[in-house]
Amino acid sequence: MMKSNSDNWNANLYDEKHVFVSQFGSGLVELLAPVKNEHILDIGCGTGDLANKLSNNQVNVVGIDKSANMINQARAKYPHLTFSVDDATDLKYNDEFDAVFSNATLHWVKPPEHALRCIYNSLRAGGRFVAEFGGKGNVQLITDEIINQFNVLGMEYEPKNFPWYFPSIAEYSILMEEAGFRMVFAQHFERPTPLDGENGLRNWIEMFAGNMFGSETNETKQFIITEAENNLKEVLYKNGKWLADYKRIRVVGIKD
Repeated sequence: MMKSNSDNWNANLYDEKHVFVSQFGSGLVELLAPVKNEHILDIGCGTGDLANKLSNNQVNVVGIDKSANMINQARAKYPHLTFSVDDATDLKYNDEFDAVFSNATLHWVKPPEHALRCIYNSLRAGGRFVAEFGGKGNVQLITDEIINQFNVLGMEYEPKNFPWYFPSIAEYSILMEEAGFRMVFAQHFERPTPLDGENGLRNWIEMFAGNMFGSETNETKQFIITEAENNLKEVLYKNGKWLADYKRIRVVGIKD
C-alpha cells in the first residue's frame, strides 16, 4: 500500500477494518504460483500479511512500502521477514528477483512509467511481474459522489487532489510493453467489496480517500462524507453491509 504523498496511513485502522485488502490478495498469490527458494519482491506490502503468506511458501521475500507506519507494523507482526521503506518509482534493485508481486498498490503510484521501469530492472531475465490494482471505473460511484458534494456546496473540486491512477487494460498493457515486458495475461473485472460495519463507507473514505479533500477543514470533510453516505446508501448498502464498487485489473508480464 503506497500513497504518493506524505505518510498519513493509519496502520492500526488498516489492520482492524480493512483486512479485505490482503484477503482478496490471496487469489493473486495463486496466480503468482511461488516456487520454493525463489526471491520475490512485494511492492506495497502494507502491514506484511501477504509477504508472510509468500514466506510460508518457502520463498525469500522482501517487502517494501512507502509508508513507514505500515513498515513498522509489518516488522512488529513478522520480525523474521525483511521489510524496508521504499518508493516504487525509485528502486535500486537490478536483476535480483525471480518475481515482483504487488497487490492493491500500483493505483497509488505515479508516474506509472517510472514504477514499471524499476520493476523491470529489479527482475532477473525470465522473471515475472504479477499485480492487481484498481482499474478503470474503480470506486467511481464513491468518488463521483464526493465530487458531487463539493459542487453542491458551491466549491470547485481540484482534480490534482484525486490520488489514484485507474487505467484501462489497453493503457496499462502499452505501458508494460514500453517498459520491456511481454504481456501474458490481463484481466479487468468487477469485485463489489464488503466494508466492515455500519461505518464501513466512512472508514473506507477516511482510510483511502482522504487526499480528495485537499486542505478542507475536518468539519467540511465530515459533512461531505455524511451527505455521501446518505446519497449512496440506496445503491451501495446491501443486507446491512456497505459495498465498495471495486473494479480491478490483474496483469502478468515476463522479462524476456
